[in-house]
Amino acid sequence: MNVLIIEDSKEIAASICDYLETLGYTIDAAGDGVTGLHLAVTKNYDVVILDLGLPGIDGLDLCRRLRQDALRLIPVLMLTARNTLENKLDGFKAGADDYLPKPFDLKELAARVKVLSERISRMPASKFQVGDLLLDVDTHKVTRAGRSIHLNPILFRLMVFLMQNPHRVIKRKEIEYAIWQDDSPDSDSLRTHLSYLRQAIDKPFDQPLLHTVRGFGYKLTDKHKHAKDD
Repeated sequence: MNVLIIEDSKEIAASICDYLETLGYTIDAAGDGVTGLHLAVTKNYDVVILDLGLPGIDGLDLCRRLRQDALRLIPVLMLTARNTLENKLDGFKAGADDYLPKPFDLKELAARVKVLSERISRMPASKFQVGDLLLDVDTHKVTRAGRSIHLNPILFRLMVFLMQNPHRVIKRKEIEYAIWQDDSPDSDSLRTHLSYLRQAIDKPFDQPLLHTVRGFGYKLTDKHKHAKDD
């Protein structure tokens, strides 16, 4: 199993590395958020152990960025000395899969890492479904009600991100960063691409799935009680 540890405390990182290596794990370590993010998106890991308080990019922001990578699904175990309910909820909202307060027992950490890796390995992470809309990342196939939908690369990436975040309102800036990072073409580009996407996945069908929630953002859902379309 390949594990990435992003922890600015050299003592804590070393103790985790030493213990997990005795269990046969392959370990990479980073002492700051920038290095950690680079490793996470350029190499393949089964689990990321992520400290909340990091220099460069903090743990919450780093976790959000990992979750915004629509073609990557890495289990994240978040570590922190801030053991309050509010901090835990912030971690889960950012996309953490599990949360372990400091100080912790290395045996418990190893058990949580093992559970996370097994849980993710059982998930069909390359396939997503919202209502009758299906997407397969591996084959780049999108269908709705059995009808094939052809999307260009940008629209496909946008579709993956929306389907990874179904039934919740996503802010415009969050979507723009997920698709273009800090290099968004112009202020109308997202609106244009969403219009094209809506034509592809909604126009030929009776029930719309892609909704604009005015003043807040966008939502992909087949649950229409609170949806407000443009």
